[in-house]
Formats: sequence, C-alpha cells, structure tokens
Amino acid sequence: MVTLAAACAPRSLATRQSAVVGVTQAPALPGAQPISANDRVYTADQDSNTVSVINPKTDTVLGTIALGKPRMDVDADILGAMYDGEIDVHGLGFSRDGRYLDVVDVTTNAVHVIDTATNAVVHTIYLERAPHEGFFSADGNELWVAERGVDTVAVIDWRHDRVIARIHSEDGPSKVVFSPDGRRAYVNHLRAEAFDVIDVPSRKIIQHVTVPNVAGGSSDEAISPDGKEIWLGMPDNGYTTAVVNAQTYKVEAVLNTGPRTNHPNFVTVDGVNYAYMTVGDLGQTIVYRRSTTGGPPTLVNRIQNHGLGPHGIWPSPDNTRMYVALQYSDAVDVIDTRSMKVIDTLRIGQSPMALVYVARTSPGSTAHLGQQGLGMRIENYPIEVQGVPGAAGNAQIRALPGVDEVDIDVRGLPANRAFTVYATRGNNATALLTAHSNEMGVIPEALAFVSFFANHYDKIVLRPSTG
Repeated sequence: MVTLAAACAPRSLATRQSAVVGVTQAPALPGAQPISANDRVYTADQDSNTVSVINPKTDTVLGTIALGKPRMDVDADILGAMYDGEIDVHGLGFSRDGRYLDVVDVTTNAVHVIDTATNAVVHTIYLERAPHEGFFSADGNELWVAERGVDTVAVIDWRHDRVIARIHSEDGPSKVVFSPDGRRAYVNHLRAEAFDVIDVPSRKIIQHVTVPNVAGGSSDEAISPDGKEIWLGMPDNGYTTAVVNAQTYKVEAVLNTGPRTNHPNFVTVDGVNYAYMTVGDLGQTIVYRRSTTGGPPTLVNRIQNHGLGPHGIWPSPDNTRMYVALQYSDAVDVIDTRSMKVIDTLRIGQSPMALVYVARTSPGSTAHLGQQGLGMRIENYPIEVQGVPGAAGNAQIRALPGVDEVDIDVRGLPANRAFTVYATRGNNATALLTAHSNEMGVIPEALAFVSFFANHYDKIVLRPSTG
C-alpha cells in the first residue's frame, strides 16, 4: 500500500480505506512513502491564470495548465465583453486518492476539476460570487467550496456539474477543510471573527467559535495531521495566527506572527510536531513546535525565503520537505525540514497563491501542459516613501503581455490618507495611481499597469497626495 500527502488522515483511516484507494491525504503522518516521481506539486498562479505543475522528485517545473489568458492581455481583450476565459486562478484542493485536483477562479466564479494523470480539465462548475478555497469530501463524491461573496459554502456533486446544497455562514467564508474521519468540515471567515464547525452528513453548523483578533478575520486555515488542532492565519489586521483545539473548539493561543500572515501547515520530524506559517511581508516562513501539554506553541525558527511574499505552503508525504509559493517572486522555495533551510528555488507561473502537494500511485504525464506564464520578467524595487519618516514598502514589477504590472505594498503610513505613486527616471516622474492607506496605515497590494521596463523607469516613489 502507498500513502499520500495531503489531508491529515490517521493510520486507522488509511487502513480502513486501503481496500478502496491507495493514498490518504497530506500532511501525512511519519512513515509515509518517500517523494515519488509520480507525485505533483501544484500552484495557482493568479496573474498568468495558470496552474504550475512540478515534479518534486527532481524539482522540475513540467509546465503550466492554462485556464485563461494572462492578466491584462491586450490581444485577448481580457477586460472586454467578448472574453470568456477565466480570471484570477487562486484556490487549490484535491481528492484523497490523488486522482483529482480542484482549482478555484475567484473573479469568474468557477471551480475546475483536473485529472492529475492527464492534466486535463474534466469538469467546470460555475458558482456564486467570489469563491475562494475548497476541498473534496473524504469519500471524494462532493466538492465543498467557500463562496466569500455570498456568505455560503457550496456543496457540489462535481461528477454531475451541479450544486446540491448551500450552507449559510458568517461574513466572508474563506476555506473548507475536513477532519481526518471526514465527518466534520471546518470553515474560517475573512470578514468575521468566526470559525464554524459543520456536521458533514447533516450539512448543519454545529459549533460557532469566536476567534479573538484585533480586527478582521482569517484568510487561510489548516488542520494538523493528528486532527487535534486547526490553525487560522489572519493577514490583514492584527497580524496574528489563532490555534483552535479541534476537540473542545476552544482557542488555545493567539500568536503574533507578523504582517500578512498567510497559510499554515504541518510536519513531524524526529517525533517532534511542527507548524509552519508563511508571513508575506516579512519574507519568512516561521516554524513553531506544537505543544504536547495544551499550552501555547513555541517559536523555534524564522526561515528567510529566497524571494518575497511567501503564501501557499504544503509538505511532502514523508515530512522531509516543505514547499512554499512566493507570490511576489513567481517562484517556489523547497525547504529541508530537518535543517529548516531553503535548498532549492524554482521559477513558476505568475503570482502564485495556493500551493498543494498531491501524492499519486500511478505515473503522471506532461499532456495538456504549456509554457504560459513561465520565464516572464519580475523585478522588486524598494519604494522611496517621501514625507513619512519610518514608512517603507516594496513594489513588484511583473511583465505581462503588452504591459507591466506594478504591485505596491507599503506600511508605516498615517491611517486613512491618500498617497500618489510615481514611476521615475532621473528627474522625470509619471503618476501611476492614487491609493489610500487603511486604518492600520497600510496600502496592501495596490495595482497599476504601465510600460515600466520599456520606458526604463528606475525607481518607485510614494508621496502624500495634495488637493
């Protein structure tokens, strides 16, 4: 029998399922099979509207699955009325047997099911507004997706392309994960300090947990392999991570993890249980030792990523590697979990968000793979903030077809103020956009589109707006 890496199944569940399937979800427990050439690491690439496909045995990028044209593609008229492709490829999940990958497009409200053997899209289901992340149920028959824009969880009979139920929740449901036995679904919320527990057979919310935070809610969540804890990342306000006991549904700890706290995940090394958390604006993946006594976890390491904007994260089934998507560097870091060091960095599609590792028992292929989004230029510029001592930020300049994207992220500003962003070359300055800081004094991910590289701009400047 082969075990897989992906959703946290204990050995007893793997034993019960062995007559039916050959894999169980990750993060896997210790003793799982080593990394195989059959396995795949996937990233959801929001700007190139692709899924990057990686062979983790050789750390080779095999190609990309194109679900739409790249962001702002002039030839495709991506913002025009005639465009019918997908926009903002963002969320990922998979079936426990490793046969299917689900991919969520936030802006075009779609979820795709991809056959992992052939890389072909075999089903597409259109949902309500702004779906974000979802996973297959334990038996593989249903796909549950959080619909942020309408405050529901869609339950999908994906083989027949139809939504069979909707579960109403709090404001901004963000992701759905399942307990190891598949009887509970856990839903976090982006715009509510809330965490819901759903009884899967009845599709009813049976527990509502208030999650303490400075403000705002949780964007991502993960359940530990032993099924004991759920970790919730809170990126926008408070910069914290909450640890929830999955038996008592009590919040055991709230950790100050840093600005743009993103995705959690888990490994066990030499009998010690660790939680990894990506922190986007620190460019770090931080590591905690999970408590064995019910106390708070202990911070043990800060791994400096080999790029900016660490986001999605997932371990290999044998717990020897952790893979981290770098949103602002169009890359994936490979971390050795024993040394807790980055040992490889792979260039992938543009603006990777979610990342998953899917272990498989049969050979994969390179069918239906292309090169869209690969090898495109990206540069990072420190932002010169004028008139605000102590403020700092970065701009990512990403080449897109026919135009360049400028992505602005600035912190340490006065709250609720207007600022203008300029691209400069020598004494010449071109205004790109005006953006407002939020109540935390942050401008997060403000976008402008300009021919930056062709015009040989060499600096990004931010100044308080006048008038």
